Amino acid sequence: MKSLYLECNAGISGDMLVAALLDLGADKEALDKALQSIPAKGFEYKISRVSKAGVDCCDFDVILDEEHANHDHDMAFLHGNGDAVVHSHEHEHHHDHEHEHDHEHEHDHDHEHSHEQEHHHEHDHEHCHEHEHDHSHVQHEHHHHHEHRGLQEVIAIIDATDMSAAAKELALKIFDIIADAEAKAHAVEKNAVHFHEVGAIDSIVDIVAIAVCANSLGVENVIVPELCEGRGTVRCQHGVLPVPVPATANIMQRFGFNVRLLPVQGEFVTPTGAAAAAALMTTDELPQSFKILGIGLGAGKRQYERPSILRALLIEDNAQKKNSVNSNALQTDCICQLQSDIDDCSGELLGYTLERLLASGALDAHYQPVFMKKSRPAWELTVICREEDRAKMEALIFAETTTIGIRRARLERTVLPRRRDVVHTAYGDVAVKRCLLDSGERCYVEYDSAAKLAQEQGVPLQDIYLAVQLAQKNIN
Repeated sequence: MKSLYLECNAGISGDMLVAALLDLGADKEALDKALQSIPAKGFEYKISRVSKAGVDCCDFDVILDEEHANHDHDMAFLHGNGDAVVHSHEHEHHHDHEHEHDHEHEHDHDHEHSHEQEHHHEHDHEHCHEHEHDHSHVQHEHHHHHEHRGLQEVIAIIDATDMSAAAKELALKIFDIIADAEAKAHAVEKNAVHFHEVGAIDSIVDIVAIAVCANSLGVENVIVPELCEGRGTVRCQHGVLPVPVPATANIMQRFGFNVRLLPVQGEFVTPTGAAAAAALMTTDELPQSFKILGIGLGAGKRQYERPSILRALLIEDNAQKKNSVNSNALQTDCICQLQSDIDDCSGELLGYTLERLLASGALDAHYQPVFMKKSRPAWELTVICREEDRAKMEALIFAETTTIGIRRARLERTVLPRRRDVVHTAYGDVAVKRCLLDSGERCYVEYDSAAKLAQEQGVPLQDIYLAVQLAQKNIN
């Protein structure tokens, strides 16, 4: 099985990950097609080669025009020292305007302007020696240059972007992870979060690019052994925050990342980088022995004692190469089951509760008729979720139903190795899930993707399923 190994020894950010995936061989044509279709104006993107500590790396740079660029950013305040002075022009402009300007922890609830996004036009590419792509985006959309976008607005932008169903699903997943992290950091509902930095077009470009590049590589497994983060503080719109910033720390906690703090002042893991790693990661364990099939080096913009380089390796497990499908390929994890018997709640309320539970991250949820004591008819609500989401699910059940008690149990489960893919049919692309069994591979159609395509093409849903089956036979 081929795997993508993200070596985050110098952290991870949005632009670093895009660059590393491109250097590894991601489809640049698919990337161009997607980025040029984003329904927003005011940005260009550049793919070039730069030297980091003498090492040749790929650089992905999103450049905002004068109308959309944020002029409030002051890198002298990077480590929370309000009296700091920028030592040199070179130092100021080589700090990562990301994406390491994607300081989405600087989202805005009060419609203030962020102080963390660096002005892209000031970035000094003195190390560039080869420019491969330089694209302007000329579509028109009328927004104020410091627009604040809610999650639904971001979803609408991504949904209108021309990319595969699987890539679109991944991009939405990354934004959803960030939204959850920000909502927790500020004790608000996810849909109440108004993004400033993350909702800004540069971060949308980063996340769309990550999704398209990762999907084009078609890897089955993504390994992230650890995230290396710096120390100290970073100044943002809400004041001086500790590193890792709240949104990043929330993502690290939720997804159980192994975190190692570097003896260096600064922010090495951005919320976008952490969210992308969380959305992609399938395991944190490297195989004992593997072959390197490809290497991608992505450059960051900041200048720290440790060069900001993200290395992405395409590897093949030697053991799995000898016996690619066996019982050891099965994966195990632990989940939480919540149950409640409810005899005084309408079907409409329960149906609405199911929708909210699934939208909030439940792995599965259903209710079925039961008979309680004294033969009272009732409903048994069952929810399957990750252990870290248990408290959130319980709060939602209490809020949306009439129950006064919830039973819970910790369950172990065995799951088949799986990967997301896209099947090309006569009607269009359909997202599928491929699972690996001892007898071979099995393909499952993703309902939402098939249903949307059926509506767009005006054909019965079963025709989409049949088209996928036909396409699969042609592949096999």
